[in-house]
Amino acid sequence: MIHALSDVQSSNIGENTNIWQFVVVLKGAVIGKNCNICANCFIENDVIVGDNVTVKCGVQLWDGIRVEDDVFIGPNVTFCNDKYPRSGNKNFELLSTVVKKGASIGANATILPGITIGEKAMVAAGATVTKDVPPGVTVKGVY
Repeated sequence: MIHALSDVQSSNIGENTNIWQFVVVLKGAVIGKNCNICANCFIENDVIVGDNVTVKCGVQLWDGIRVEDDVFIGPNVTFCNDKYPRSGNKNFELLSTVVKKGASIGANATILPGITIGEKAMVAAGATVTKDVPPGVTVKGVY
C-alpha cells in the first residue's frame, strides 16, 4: 500500500510494503518486501532497505544508507552521511552507514556517518553512535 498523500518516485518497492502519508521516496531508492515506512519519512536516491524493515515516523535515510533485513528504526532516528557538513561543499565525501540484519535503533538516536551497526545489535533511545557497534551488543549514551 502506498498512501495517496505520499510522493513515491521509485518503482523498486517490494511486495506487501506499506508507505504511509507524507513520505518521500526518491527515484533511485530500493525498499524490500513486507516493510512499514511510517509517516513523515524521507528516503534519498542511493538507499537500500531490506525486507521486513520498520522505519518509524520522522526518519530520513540519506544517500549511502544500507539497511539489511529485519531491522527496526525508531521514531526520529537521525542518520548522517558527511563528517564535515558545509553548505555548498564541493569536496563532500559520502560515507556509507550499514545497519545489519536484525538490529534495532531506539527513538531519537543519532548515527554518525561511516558506522556499521552489527547484526542484532541494539542502540538505546537517545544514544549518539560515534563508532561501529559489534553484533549483539547494546549501546547507550555516547558510544
